[in-house]
Amino acid sequence: QVQLVESGGGLVQAGGSLRLSCAASGRTFSTYMGWFRQAPGKEREFVATTSWTGSITYYADSVKGRFTISRDNAKNTVYLQMNSLKPEDTAVFYCAATQRYIGSAYYQPRSYDYWGQGTQVTVSS
Repeated sequence: QVQLVESGGGLVQAGGSLRLSCAASGRTFSTYMGWFRQAPGKEREFVATTSWTGSITYYADSVKGRFTISRDNAKNTVYLQMNSLKPEDTAVFYCAATQRYIGSAYYQPRSYDYWGQGTQVTVSS
């Protein structure tokens, strides 16, 4: 079992920055760790993911150039640095992890086996 705990969310004005953290505990065997977000009334959408076996990262088009995913394997923690935040970024952000090699399915929520409780990010206009 893997437990994931997100932190770092909050309220920020448009153009501001936040850094989210996701700390994993338990069996830390995850192949991929990633971030998803879900706004009210919308489906959960992919934000970014990173492989723990290689320096592989993927980003949603909507966040490319603004968000950066990184990891600290010693701490078993993944981060999401969010810059130039926009009101449309407002959502609950979820950390996710999987042991499986998910390949091209990295953007699908169903590819991930473990989820955090979410952290609210609110960007005001």
